[in-house]
Amino acid sequence: MFKKILIANRGEIALRIQRACREMGIKAVVVYSEADREAKYVKLADEAVCIGPAASALSYLNMPAIISTAEVTDAEAIHPGYGFLSENADFAERVEKSGFTFIGPTPESIRLMGDKVSAKQAMIKSGVPCVPGSEGELPEDPKEIIRIARSVGYPVIIKAAGGGGGRGMRVVHTEAALIHAVQTTRAEAGAAFSNPAVYMEKFLERPRHIEIQVLADQHKNAVWLGERDCSMQRRHQKIIEEAPAPGLPRRLIERIGERCSAACKKIGYRGAGTFEFLYEDGEFFFIEMNTRVQVEHPVTEMVTGIDIVQMQIKVAAGERLPFTQKGITVRGHAIECRINAEDPYKFTPSPGRITLWHPPGGPGVRVDSHIYTNYAVPPNYDSMVGKIICHGDTRDQALARMRTALSETLVEGIHTNIALHRELMADAKFIEGGTSIHYLEGWLGQRAR
Repeated sequence: MFKKILIANRGEIALRIQRACREMGIKAVVVYSEADREAKYVKLADEAVCIGPAASALSYLNMPAIISTAEVTDAEAIHPGYGFLSENADFAERVEKSGFTFIGPTPESIRLMGDKVSAKQAMIKSGVPCVPGSEGELPEDPKEIIRIARSVGYPVIIKAAGGGGGRGMRVVHTEAALIHAVQTTRAEAGAAFSNPAVYMEKFLERPRHIEIQVLADQHKNAVWLGERDCSMQRRHQKIIEEAPAPGLPRRLIERIGERCSAACKKIGYRGAGTFEFLYEDGEFFFIEMNTRVQVEHPVTEMVTGIDIVQMQIKVAAGERLPFTQKGITVRGHAIECRINAEDPYKFTPSPGRITLWHPPGGPGVRVDSHIYTNYAVPPNYDSMVGKIICHGDTRDQALARMRTALSETLVEGIHTNIALHRELMADAKFIEGGTSIHYLEGWLGQRAR
């Protein structure tokens, strides 16, 4: 087992990884930008090294600075968290070539699954169902693009092969708008991801977003840890997640979970990963794989009792998974609300100093957050400042606990989206379960009238 790990991230995930290291008796080195000098995990770290100014490009995306820090602190492994360099195959490669262990998949797996076209082709070969669409990257010939769209059927969605995080996609409802949409998405993809390749898929009208959490070791063992429903989204960004997904047939979920773990073995995957699907009319359609720990991993931890971050570290150190598929059981229900420093309805960011922070507590309540009273939320990064996760024996109990937790939570000095979460927890359709990925935007539109 490693004696010292460098955490190449910030915010709540940096603190989450630090806690996992503490529990395992591993020393944690954190890197931080000048904007994060006062962060809780910096103060609590065994060692903390400033690697640059506030701008991500000069700090958290600065590969040489991160690797140099690992060298001077004698760290043995680097955990990338999520976002930033976590799905950057070049970074993973440089980490390994510099003599450190990358706590994540191999660079080859990251490249394969990071390109949405090659990922889809790999899944088709592994028997994982995919959304109908182009066989691969769209050709240059406009006539051929029109032919593909006609065979798929409108509406279609044009997606960037190297995209992610809800960026680089455009819905097309008519043939007249098709070619312009392809050209625009190509230009945006080239600028944002340095990869202008785009592909086409059937645009599903009312799908749910269901994902399967997997773990795989270096000894060809792979398991799936149940599913999550992440359908409460705004502009493709998740706001609420839960496990298990309400109202889905268990045999159907089990079949898709088994295919995901089989796909991991086929592509030689290692570490934690998530297969993301759209689900509509009783069918699953693969959309992408995230080759890292997810923001919403706590809901799976709450229902399985498995520490996913510790498993990432153990697998990276060469250990075998300590359980088989038969040993994994899902108990009760868990819901997570992402707490963002933003206006709850206009969604404008609200950085600034927190004058009061009072987190909730009680049975089945978990809070993952790096904030504290008098902490200044910097304007330079993602607006998420924490997550509230509630577990109960049933979904109704988890919902009741979340309502209580949200009513207890106090954040003053900045705006947060807690008021939005309180409303959603009382919404009849959400309480019923099974809303589509378009529900929240429709709900917000109705509310604004």
